[in-house]
Amino acid sequence: MGLKTKQTRHEAAENPAGLLNRRRFLTGGVALAGAAGLAGCATGPNGFTARLDQLQDDLDPAFLTMYGPMPEERFEVAGISPLRFPPTLWRREVADPTGEAPGTIVVRTGERRLYHVQSGGRAMRYACGIGREGFAWSGRARVGRKAEWPTWTPPSAMIERQPELEEYRYGMPPGPRNPLGARALYLYDGGRDTLYRLHGTSEVWSIGKAVSSGCVRLLQQDIVHLYNNTPVGTRVVVV
Repeated sequence: MGLKTKQTRHEAAENPAGLLNRRRFLTGGVALAGAAGLAGCATGPNGFTARLDQLQDDLDPAFLTMYGPMPEERFEVAGISPLRFPPTLWRREVADPTGEAPGTIVVRTGERRLYHVQSGGRAMRYACGIGREGFAWSGRARVGRKAEWPTWTPPSAMIERQPELEEYRYGMPPGPRNPLGARALYLYDGGRDTLYRLHGTSEVWSIGKAVSSGCVRLLQQDIVHLYNNTPVGTRVVVV
């Protein structure tokens, strides 16, 4: 299955022309998170400003391209502080380790990584969060549908475990608080909704961890990138 090749402003580092202005990145949602992390290094206002300037100068252009703010979105998506997201978790093209056909999405839960297989033995690799103990799953499915800023409807079993979710039995509207984030890919098996999703999250801390109720979560910037390159019908393998 072929992949879409149309580029967006949030594609990976291979597109340096899409580089966001560094100062805009720091002031577009990252500054507060970065300031909190840098506060312990500052000896006073002048020292603090110097550290911010140093951070600005040292930022990798690839990070700015991939994880800057997304002002064109329906709801605000802030940029991510590089202090909270190390290079080992960045989206990047790598040699394909899966052996699956081009176009396939493979989630390797042990690695906490999602691979979108491309042609020529390559794959786009994303860091992800997976289901916590007792909620992890594996199997094969297909993307049955896609949604931008989706409504979230918790399953009845989840409402039983967490009665406070009763108010959302018929759906939580899209928005910054919605657990599905900016995009969702709905996984189907033989025409049946599995209730598992690949979706976005603003909880940077959860990437690379087993914390969800079974769904696979990616950073907002990463799920938008994956969404834009994934047609309905795409094969998904979770191992």
